[in-house]
Amino acid sequence: MKQSMQQKKREIILLNISGEDKAGLTSSLTQILSQYNVQILDIGQATIHDDLALGILFEVPEESESSPILKDLLFKSYEMGVNVKFTPISEERYNGWVNHQGKDRYILTLLARKLTAEHLARTTSIIAEQGLNIDLITRLSGRTPLDGDTSKTKAVVELSIRGTPKDIDKMKSEFVKISGETGVDVAFQVDNIFRRNRRLICFDMDSTLIQTEVIDELAERAGVGDQVRAITEDAMQGKLDFKESFIKRVSLLKGLDESVMKEIAENLPLTEGAERLMKTLNRYGYRTAILSGGFTYFGNHLKSKLGVDYVFANDLEIKDGKLTGKHLGDIVDGQKKAELLKLLAFKEDLRLDQVIAVGDGSNDLPMIQLAGLGIAFHAKPKVKEKAKHALSTIGLDGILYLLGFRDREMMVD
Repeated sequence: MKQSMQQKKREIILLNISGEDKAGLTSSLTQILSQYNVQILDIGQATIHDDLALGILFEVPEESESSPILKDLLFKSYEMGVNVKFTPISEERYNGWVNHQGKDRYILTLLARKLTAEHLARTTSIIAEQGLNIDLITRLSGRTPLDGDTSKTKAVVELSIRGTPKDIDKMKSEFVKISGETGVDVAFQVDNIFRRNRRLICFDMDSTLIQTEVIDELAERAGVGDQVRAITEDAMQGKLDFKESFIKRVSLLKGLDESVMKEIAENLPLTEGAERLMKTLNRYGYRTAILSGGFTYFGNHLKSKLGVDYVFANDLEIKDGKLTGKHLGDIVDGQKKAELLKLLAFKEDLRLDQVIAVGDGSNDLPMIQLAGLGIAFHAKPKVKEKAKHALSTIGLDGILYLLGFRDREMMVD
């Protein structure tokens, strides 16, 4: 009598369905649940090839019993040829899950030509050691072909992670180590509103959007290639002040015919994925900018070809159809790039958290470190070490995966 007067204990049940994916399966099962007026507390579904995994957590109404519900679900599952499992969940356990909702959330993206079990094993091991939970794993790239040329393939998965890392600096250091040893890029981002609302992307030009250093190309035509390349390398490695190196290199171009610039511009080698990236960004309304320590002439050529919105670079002085060995106006160095990035963010009415910066050299670090998402692209070791994120295994369109794009949402090259 005393027991009957007590409030009925809540019945919470986790329903797991697995088997061949079939049209109408989810509909059929939820229709049964709707007949008993159950409350859906959680639901998730994933399909790998044609194999389905469906989970539904539901609460049985106080006035009902679970037995007839489970019986009907079992019968329908048998009828549709799928496996069913029922797990009772205690109220205490459910409340524990609810209390975890306030935990920090992160997105970890793995990017490679081919994704291996070692990539997943080592990264997920670190996640576990840091006391983090994986809530969801999603494939962003298309399926990798078994045969044929895989030099341009991409295998990308995204992990949604919950919790607070014990030592975030150590964790990121271990991710960098894995990347260097196994050939997978590991990007770890806070999952917040800004991660899903980036609107402006600022690119370095030479060795980022294009696969060459234009000043080296000009120097070859001027017969001073070795001298200029040596100065360029010192500048990119941070061993030489950029402005000083810029003036030295430009002075060596004195007397070069202007027509050489046109010929080089028309044959600039675009970086893998650049066209796909720019078409997709333009399609979805992103604003784009080239912030380059190179030359405006070539930046404007890319602006026309790729649909870039802004170009800021250096102007070469030309007299009587020849380069004078001098420049016009201020030199666009690392600090100038950072200033221009802030100026463009202000002009576009954006927070810096909504800006992405991409580059490969030490003179790109100020803008890479300033942006909400800073990416060292196929960069020098010093730059990768100091940047928040690095892409070294795939092309420029890999940036789209860091924004959460899937292959089917990207434009074709």
